[in-house]
Amino acid sequence: MVGPPALPSEEEVRIVLSVLAGGVTVAEAVRRVKVSEQSVGTWRRRFLESGRAGLAGTSGPSARGQQLEAQVADLTRALVGAAVELRVWKKSAEGRPGPSRTSR
Repeated sequence: MVGPPALPSEEEVRIVLSVLAGGVTVAEAVRRVKVSEQSVGTWRRRFLESGRAGLAGTSGPSARGQQLEAQVADLTRALVGAAVELRVWKKSAEGRPGPSRTSR
C-alpha cells in the first residue's frame, strides 16, 4: 500500500509550529493534511530535537558546503600569505633608493 506523497519540509515546519503554538490540535492537523498522528508526532519530536534542520533532514553542511568551506579556508590562508609577503616587500623597498629623476 502506497501512502500519500511526502510533504515539503516547510509544510511540516508550519504544521509543527501551529501545533506547538496551540493554533490547532494534532487531530486537526492530521485531518487537514491527511497524514497519520504518528507522522505529526515524529515531525514534532524531530523539530524539538533539531529545530528546522531536523525536518529538512540535514544535520550539518552538505558535501558541497563542506567543499566550499575548505576552499574559503585555503583562499584565506593564501590571501594572508600574500599580504605578509607584500608587507615584507614594502619594508625592504623603503630602505632602497628609487630611480633618480635626473637620470632620465
